[in-house]
Amino acid sequence: QVQLVESGGGLVQPGGSLRLSCAASGFTLDRYVVGWFRQAPGKEREGVSCITSSYDRTYYADSVKGRFTISKDYAKNTVYLQMNSLKPEDTAVYDCAADWSPTSGRYSCHVDRDDNMDYWGQGTQVTVSS
Repeated sequence: QVQLVESGGGLVQPGGSLRLSCAASGFTLDRYVVGWFRQAPGKEREGVSCITSSYDRTYYADSVKGRFTISKDYAKNTVYLQMNSLKPEDTAVYDCAADWSPTSGRYSCHVDRDDNMDYWGQGTQVTVSS
């Protein structure tokens, strides 16, 4: 069964760090764009970052550039989101999603595109607070 499972969320102090994991099963990452999204209560879902399907090109929302890093471990079939210098405004449910994209998806992805994702994880809560 195709599945994405997120983990790594929790409570962290402002300025702290967390690493989120998105473990894929039932498919391999070389054919899928993977994106990270987040949604705070009462707000729209926003794209955070994405990584292309095989060339591993990365893209980030302006709000997280220089602080977050997306990466991929093919051996573990897992995508990570390393979050540093966390701010209270980063508080949200974080969710990963995968889009079947074996051709153009090798070269580029769009951080804000969530309409065509094929699979979604269950979400993991990130809370940044003192």
